[in-house]
Amino acid sequence: MRRPTIADIARQAGVTKAAVSFALNGQPGVSAATRARILAIAAEIGFEPSSAARALSDGRAGAFGLVIDRPARTLGSEAFFMQLISGIQAELARNHVTLLFTVAEDQAEEIRMYRTWWAQRKVDGVFVVDLQVRDRRVRVLEELGMPAVVLGTPRGAGSLPAVWQDDQAATEAVVGRLAGLGHRRIARVGGFARYWHSKLRTDALAQVAVAAGIDAVSVTADYTAEHGAEATRNLLKQAEPPTAILYDNDVMAVAGLGAAQRMGVRVPADLSIVAWDDSTLCELVHPALTALHRDIPATGASAARMLREAAAGRPPGTLQEAPPVLLMRDSTAAAPGTRGPRRPAAPDPG
Repeated sequence: MRRPTIADIARQAGVTKAAVSFALNGQPGVSAATRARILAIAAEIGFEPSSAARALSDGRAGAFGLVIDRPARTLGSEAFFMQLISGIQAELARNHVTLLFTVAEDQAEEIRMYRTWWAQRKVDGVFVVDLQVRDRRVRVLEELGMPAVVLGTPRGAGSLPAVWQDDQAATEAVVGRLAGLGHRRIARVGGFARYWHSKLRTDALAQVAVAAGIDAVSVTADYTAEHGAEATRNLLKQAEPPTAILYDNDVMAVAGLGAAQRMGVRVPADLSIVAWDDSTLCELVHPALTALHRDIPATGASAARMLREAAAGRPPGTLQEAPPVLLMRDSTAAAPGTRGPRRPAAPDPG
């Protein structure tokens, strides 16, 4: 079936194609009655303007971009990005805006995509995720004058608007709760050290540990199940293993649970586990995992609204998310020292 065109609308309305263009783009040059007739005909025949035509007429692409420079194979298993994209997409769809999504091998490639998109008018702005401590993207976007919204701490966002959660306060809340349960040796399996959220969580863990007089350590992993399991095995092989572990995502937490159980470590009798970013995975395993719950789709929707404002020339400033809620489930209990001796671990099959 042939796609309806401006010429089809003009013929049915008895006006010129220029008049149709004025009406569709909300420009002066046609009467209110004529505009209403043109819009009604456009809706009736299912006319949709192409993004290329719109960009030529008013400079807008009608699309926003999102680039994630993580391996594509890891994205499908991590609920965070799927929930974030669902929130962004839901908000953009309500305003007939397209999301242009892709992955990149590294930050340099991501920057090249930004430059190409902006030069070719493919997007009206971009979402920036996985904010890094020394992030080159922020300076490049500022120099390009390209509208952008950062999902990360304002401390690293430069002049760009940001949607952010208080990673330090959340870390303090989890560790404080574990310390209150008698845990004196706490570990965190974190993500890449170059990310701002990793730095903030690492710093917060160290500060809380000093204040509470407990031993705490952060180790680095790559957010995958394999690295989560490996980090867990290494921690539990120590002469004085932790009695509680906080993981930076649900995938590593689930993998850590499995690794501990295969080593004969009982959860939560011997080890308490907490996941950052709650998901269905946390409730499907046994025992169900205690987790920090955030409304991630709402964060995505907020970022989409902010980017629309930025693209319209109305920079929105920053927005702090509602604090995450610590959902206590069966994977967390009082420290083993308060309930008798710890059972020796079975030989590690891995």
